[in-house]
Amino acid sequence: MTEPILRVQDLRTQFFTSRGVVHAVDGVSFHVDPGETVAVVGESGCGKTITALSILRLVPEPGRIVSGKILFKNRDIVEMDGDEVRNYRGNDVAMIFQDPMTSLNPVTKVGAQIKEAMTAHDRFTPVEAAQRVVPLLKRVRVPAAERRISDYPHQFSGGMRQRAMIAMGLANEPSLLIADEPTTALDVTVQAQVIQLLKQLNRELGTAIILITHNTALVASMCERVIVMYAGRVVEEGPVERIFARPEHPYTWSLLRSVPRVDEARKGRLVSIRGLPPDLVRLPPGCKFHPRCLFKVDRCLKEEPELEEVAPDQQARCWVKMSTVSEETRTAAQASEVAFDVAAEIKKRMRSDAKI
Repeated sequence: MTEPILRVQDLRTQFFTSRGVVHAVDGVSFHVDPGETVAVVGESGCGKTITALSILRLVPEPGRIVSGKILFKNRDIVEMDGDEVRNYRGNDVAMIFQDPMTSLNPVTKVGAQIKEAMTAHDRFTPVEAAQRVVPLLKRVRVPAAERRISDYPHQFSGGMRQRAMIAMGLANEPSLLIADEPTTALDVTVQAQVIQLLKQLNRELGTAIILITHNTALVASMCERVIVMYAGRVVEEGPVERIFARPEHPYTWSLLRSVPRVDEARKGRLVSIRGLPPDLVRLPPGCKFHPRCLFKVDRCLKEEPELEEVAPDQQARCWVKMSTVSEETRTAAQASEVAFDVAAEIKKRMRSDAKI
């Protein structure tokens, strides 16, 4: 078997605030193979982005990595000194951030920023870097690249800025690309173009990709494996087709149930997951999902389950696997959730009418 290009082992990243310690990433472990595309999914605040920032040693203050290992080609990123980390970023691993408008310098021309990404890491000479800028923009399908290198970020559309960020990320030919919500705030047509571009780059350059997203359709079209996170933990992991067809953790099942399907007739109302993710300063005892779970048992309230194998290449962290829950129980749980949503909507309208 191929040696993983990245191995994250029991990673813990915490933020030390006046309210207490925020356990943003709490014992996360996973790996990425060369050329593989892995998705990391979950609600906002579950630790996806902080995991990515930890891999790049870019955790903002007052946060820091308190334990665990991040092994890139068997080198521990956590133990690297400043110079080694700067050489590692951009050269070996690059990141496409969620909002390209805030990631690009608004007073510097796009071409100059892409050139700087290459010269800053001493991968290419200034002359070589200047010669590579236009081909890079053409590779990511920026039209009239020779002219657009002299434009500023505000002269690019949202989709064009995202393409420029992808070009910058690929400038030093990294082995691993982390894409944090690369299609956020883009219209559907541009989303499809960005997705196609990432798939093409993965296929042609063999770049491994960690895709952070809420978009399950994007996961299904691009990724081979999916990691589901909740409250700073990995709650399920496995091949995309298997997870989507037979999710074992109630959280994964609930996420998929809340997404409309275009490949089958609509059978019932889409239902959101009740409540909110837990406070990462004061986590509940037992399973962290139990306050919102439709299938919890007494054990869930007291003991936290370990991530264990539930099928070939599939792991889940749960005492009540979905394969053990009957169809009747699932239907009853969904009906009760719909009733809860309807009651909440009625109360909301009554309060609104009372104000009028």
